[in-house]
Amino acid sequence: QVQLVESGGGLVQAGGSLRLSCAASRSIFSMGWYRQAPGKQRELVARILSGGAATYVDSVRGRFTISRDNAKNTVYLQMNSLKPEDTGVYYCNVRDWANSDYWGQGTQVTVSS
Repeated sequence: QVQLVESGGGLVQAGGSLRLSCAASRSIFSMGWYRQAPGKQRELVARILSGGAATYVDSVRGRFTISRDNAKNTVYLQMNSLKPEDTGVYYCNVRDWANSDYWGQGTQVTVSS
């Protein structure tokens, strides 16, 4: 089992910034963030592997940066130039070395126009 502790999120005006973090209870192969807007399916926002390779959904590329601290088993999502369409519940997702997935409880991000 892996326990995840998310922090960050909140309410911000368009153009503002927020930082999300997610700490895992042990070493993790893949760490990432999904989001779910009201009435929409959950989508992958960004993912980063243990070696540092990162991928982003097109809509956030250039505005969001995912990073991780392997010593702390923690992943971060720096979100800049936020838009109202970035509003949603953001979920931390990790995959361990046995290829098992774990989810955080979710944190609300609301961007006002």
